[in-house]
Amino acid sequence: MNNELANTIRSKVDIVDIIGERIPLVARGKNFFGVCPFHDDTNPSMSVSREKQIYTCFSCHATGNVFTFLMDYEHMDYKQVLKYLGDKVGINTNGIHISKKTTKYDKLYEAYLLATKYYQNNLNSTIGKEAKKYLLKRNITEELIKEFEIGLSLSKKDDLTNLLTSKNYELITLNRIGLSSDNHDIYNDRIMFPLYDISGKVVGFSGRIYKDNNQNKYLNTKETEIFKKGELLYHYHIAKEECRQKKSIIIMEGFMDVIRASSIGIRNTIALMGTALTKQQINLIKRLSKKIILCLDGDDPGVHATLSIGEMLSEEDLEIKVLALPNPEDPDSFILKNGKEKFNNLLEQAIKFSDFKMQKLKEKVDFRSDEEKAEYINKVIEETSKINDEIEREVVLKRLAKEFDIRYNTLEMRMNSYLRNKPKNEKIFIQKKNPEKKDKYRKAYEQIIYFMLNNDWIITQVEKENLIFPDEKLRRTCNEIIYYYKQYGKINIADFYTYIQDKEPIREFLNNVLAGDYLETTNKEELFEYFEVTRDYCKKQEIKRLTNLMKKEVDPLEQAKIVEKIRKLRLGDK
Repeated sequence: MNNELANTIRSKVDIVDIIGERIPLVARGKNFFGVCPFHDDTNPSMSVSREKQIYTCFSCHATGNVFTFLMDYEHMDYKQVLKYLGDKVGINTNGIHISKKTTKYDKLYEAYLLATKYYQNNLNSTIGKEAKKYLLKRNITEELIKEFEIGLSLSKKDDLTNLLTSKNYELITLNRIGLSSDNHDIYNDRIMFPLYDISGKVVGFSGRIYKDNNQNKYLNTKETEIFKKGELLYHYHIAKEECRQKKSIIIMEGFMDVIRASSIGIRNTIALMGTALTKQQINLIKRLSKKIILCLDGDDPGVHATLSIGEMLSEEDLEIKVLALPNPEDPDSFILKNGKEKFNNLLEQAIKFSDFKMQKLKEKVDFRSDEEKAEYINKVIEETSKINDEIEREVVLKRLAKEFDIRYNTLEMRMNSYLRNKPKNEKIFIQKKNPEKKDKYRKAYEQIIYFMLNNDWIITQVEKENLIFPDEKLRRTCNEIIYYYKQYGKINIADFYTYIQDKEPIREFLNNVLAGDYLETTNKEELFEYFEVTRDYCKKQEIKRLTNLMKKEVDPLEQAKIVEKIRKLRLGDK
C-alpha cells in the first residue's frame, strides 16, 4: 500500500471531525475529550489531539490516528478506511482493491438476505395485494414499504424453507437460526418487518398478523448466534448518521413507532424492541449523542419504562429529556391522529428528565396529608441533589419554598445533607485500575522514544550517540523511527502510525508510551541525562549477564577474562 497516498488522505481529514461524528467530544484546553468507545467507559477518558492528529485513551490505552480509529470503531479494514476517507475528501482511490472479508456467519446473513428479498417479492406480487391494502390503509406508504424492506410470508408452510434448501442451506441450520421450525416455515401469512444489526444486516424478523385470527399479533425471531436483542437497537444503522447531523437521539419502544416517525421525516430514532435496556445498548446509545429524548408510550407501562430507562441513562452523564405522550398514545398512534406539526411541537417542548420525575411524583401525592406532603418534598430535594447545575438546584428549591411556604434555608440544609452523601463524580479520567509500575530506567527510555516522536533533532542525536536500548521492542521502535525519518525527512506521529499499522508489537508498545505522562520537548543537556540513565541500565544488565556466565565457566583463564570485562564496565571503560 502506498504510504504517500495514505498520508495525503490523512492530511486532508481532521481526526476531531471524524471522531466527533461518532462520539460526542468536548473541547478542554487544546485537546478534545470524549467517552472512550473501546472499553466500558463512564467518564470522558479519551483525548483527541487536533495538533498531533491522534487519539489516546488514558484508561484502556487505545491509541492511534484516524485510520486506526475507524478500523476499530467501524470494524473496517485498512483498505476500506482509505477508500472511505479518500471518497470523503475527493481523492481518487480507484487503485485500491478491496477483497471481500469472510466470517463464519456469512452463510447465515445470506440466508436472511434471501428471505428478505423473498418476502418483499411476495408483497409486491399479486398474492400480496390484500396485505399491501392493509398496510396502505394504516398509512404505511409504498415509500415506507421500500425504505424498511417490508415483506409478506405466505400461508403455504414450506415455501421459504424449500427455496433455501434448494440453494444448499441445511434444514438443521434453518431451524437453528429461526427461519424454519420442525423443517417448516416459521412465518405464515404475516407482514414481515426485517430486524437489523448495527451495521445494517438483516438478522431477524417480526411478523405481524393482518387478518382476524387467534394468533399472537407479533411473532419475533428467537435469539440466535447473529440475533441477540440485548445487543441491538432497531434502526441504529440509519439513525447513527441522522443523530450526528441533528446531535440528538430519540428512543422509542417499538419498530412501528420508528417507521411512523420516519414517515414525517424524523429519522434520528431507535427502538428497544420490547427489551429492558442493557449495558451493551447503553454503550451503543452513548456513541450516537449525549442528548437523549425518551419518547415511549404514554400508558402506565410506558411511564414506568421512561422512569427506569431515564435513571439508567442519567448515571452515564447524558442530557436526557422526555417527550411525554398522553395516555394511552404511542408515537405511532399519536402521529397518525395528530400529524407531523403537533408531534414536532411536542418534540420542541420535551422537558428535562428530572422535571418529568417531579411531575410523576406529584401525581401520586395526597396534599391533604402532611405526612405525604413532607415525603414528597424530601423526595424532590433528593432528586434535585442529583442535578449537577447549582443554579438549577437553587431554582427548584425556591419554587418549593414558595409553593409550600417553607423557609428556603430549611430546604437548603436538607439539600446539603444529600449533597454530602452524594458519590464523588470523577469528571475527566478513570485511571487504569492496576497501572503498570515502571522503574526509573523504563521511564527514561520510554521518555526518549516519546521525545523522538515529537522532535526531529532528537532522532538525529539518538543515532549519532549510537544509543542501544535493552529491550527488543524498544530497539525495533527506535530503528523504525530512524528509518521513517530518513525516508520522509520529518517525523509526524499520525503518519508514523500509518507506517507501522501492520507492525502490531510496535503499535502496542507505542500505545503504552503515548498514554503515559511524558514531556514533549527538552534541551540537549537534559536529553543526555536520559541517555546516561539508559546506558547505566544497559551496563548493569551486561554485568549481571557476565556474572552469571562466570559462575558457569569452569576454565580459570576464561573466568579471568570475564572478571576483567566486568571490571572495565564498572570503571566505565568501553
